[in-house]
Amino acid sequence: MKRPPNSLKAHALALLARREQSRSELRSKLEAHARKLSLHAADANGATEADERTDRHGLSAAQRDEVEAVLDWLVANRYQSDERFAESRIHARAGRHGQARIRMELSQHGLSLAPEAAQTLRETELSRAREVWRKRFSEPPATPEEQARQMRFLAARGFAGDVIRRVVSGRED
Repeated sequence: MKRPPNSLKAHALALLARREQSRSELRSKLEAHARKLSLHAADANGATEADERTDRHGLSAAQRDEVEAVLDWLVANRYQSDERFAESRIHARAGRHGQARIRMELSQHGLSLAPEAAQTLRETELSRAREVWRKRFSEPPATPEEQARQMRFLAARGFAGDVIRRVVSGRED
């Protein structure tokens, strides 16, 4: 016999035990789990059609309200925090990515970069870019094609154009 799926709250706590999650990321995962729970309940009851009206994501208003209630409970009990998520994402990405890439990743989660964190990233961007470049290339480019390749590599990681030029040219200023 198959074990029934976890409740929304249990599923949310299990997800948060693995790593920090943004509210929007957790919402989408809980909505998917709510659909799974409703399918499991329909199978258990022998129903062939959903009795409730659902939105375009396949959730009823009651399920959407339940997901929001679980999210509010998690925030109120400090299990979920967008600030903590942003800090952990910045810490995990700062060694390999520039400020623009980190800012873009946070915006995908509906968050913005805090001014203090932006200032810190701006101050360390040159040294971080040099370290990323050194690990990948270690030698200055010999040809314009190689220079363009190295610049594209750093640009894809979100480093600023002036920082990229300084790193690839080998200037120490």
